[in-house]
Amino acid sequence: MPAARDPRPLTGEPLALDLLNTRWMREGAVQDLLTDTDGLAVWLTANGLGGFGADEATLRHTLQARDALKSAVDGASGDGAIAVDAVLEHGRIRPTLTPQGPGERAEFADPAWGPAWLAARNYLELLATAPDRIRGCAHDSCILHFFDTSRNGTRRWCSMASCGNRAKASRHYARTRES
Repeated sequence: MPAARDPRPLTGEPLALDLLNTRWMREGAVQDLLTDTDGLAVWLTANGLGGFGADEATLRHTLQARDALKSAVDGASGDGAIAVDAVLEHGRIRPTLTPQGPGERAEFADPAWGPAWLAARNYLELLATAPDRIRGCAHDSCILHFFDTSRNGTRRWCSMASCGNRAKASRHYARTRES
């Protein structure tokens, strides 16, 4: 059976933000990829996590991680850090020595926590790299997030083709209407 197509408008972001982007707006309504295990399977496959089971327990833990990350990224309260930390309690990094040299391996007491834990861990990596580059789209009706990799760090929209273009068209319309 072929894998279902990923319907999300923005993919390819770091794992933590890609998990947040499993919710998006379409025609004024919130869409959610993670309403069932089929959607979870799409997300797992899109992020190279197909080795984890797309079952109810993994879905439940992944949704918990998404809520925790949303709270942390929005920064509305200190609860986001506590919620992300609660997800991180379900795994650990184990140092290893491989034929290629030193390495690390993630370990989980329950593999159903794997995708959730990896997303929370990725958020810590983004915070350590460039916390100011974790952004929400500047368009009023967009709920997507991205990691700004632009040279000067001034990216404002999840996509110039969609949200950026709508914002520019809206400003143009307002200017021509005033004239």
